[in-house]
Amino acid sequence: MGLQTKRLTNKFGVEIVGLDLSKPIDDATIADVWKVWNEQGLVLMRGQDISPEAHIAFSRRFGELDKHEALEPFRHPQYDEIFMVSTIPVNGKPSASENVGRHWHSDLSYTQHPAMGSLFHCQVVPDVGGDTLFANTVAAYDSLSGKMKEVIDGLWGVHDYLATPTQKLKSPEVLARLRELHRPIAQPLVLTHPVTGRKALYIAETLITHFVGMTPEESQPLVKFLFNHTIDPLYTYRHKWTKGDFIMWDNRSLIHIALSDFEKGAHRLFFRTTVLGEQRGEYV
Repeated sequence: MGLQTKRLTNKFGVEIVGLDLSKPIDDATIADVWKVWNEQGLVLMRGQDISPEAHIAFSRRFGELDKHEALEPFRHPQYDEIFMVSTIPVNGKPSASENVGRHWHSDLSYTQHPAMGSLFHCQVVPDVGGDTLFANTVAAYDSLSGKMKEVIDGLWGVHDYLATPTQKLKSPEVLARLRELHRPIAQPLVLTHPVTGRKALYIAETLITHFVGMTPEESQPLVKFLFNHTIDPLYTYRHKWTKGDFIMWDNRSLIHIALSDFEKGAHRLFFRTTVLGEQRGEYV
């Protein structure tokens, strides 16, 4: 019968209607979801009342899941495959993931196994705010001039996990441990999607310190131009979360940011599984 879908924007994203992730799903339907996910970049399914086990089982249908060893403080206490994005204090102390995702990024771009897909399930969300913004890096690349594409197609950006502003708030001891886990790594600035064959910018707001063979001073104007171009409203979708929303996004064709546009005392809690992508990147 096929999937029933509704478009979210002119450029990308669909809502799948009528699919219940708490019930068994046949292989043909999974194949349809996989197809539309690759083509549209973002898939939304509302009103999903599922357990962590069901979340993990559904995610595994699309590939190997990250166990989040390098992000251990954020893991669910019972399920290594679930990364908890939470602002809810723990034992009277701020959550370790309170400020996670507050910059534009593609998940795990700073590793040799960047995320193919992220599957997010909304548990708690403020009455107002707490939205997530997504930007389509395929559409952004397509709209560049031919000459600019010639300039950037062979560049590699150096992604540094410790370059994000929130890292500066951590102690020297924590930073030293994080540096052992996350060395700077070079990734192609332009990716070719392995399923669709379309090219996309692999850009990040603060993670890219420079391009290989160029100084930071030479690199940053181009990084800033490409980043600002990518987050043009023409290529973005802003999602207002409702409890039970389940969103799958393709990190090879989208970047995203979690907005902190909600009042103090209100909270967000999400469970995320991460489907690993192909190995790539070179440590520098």
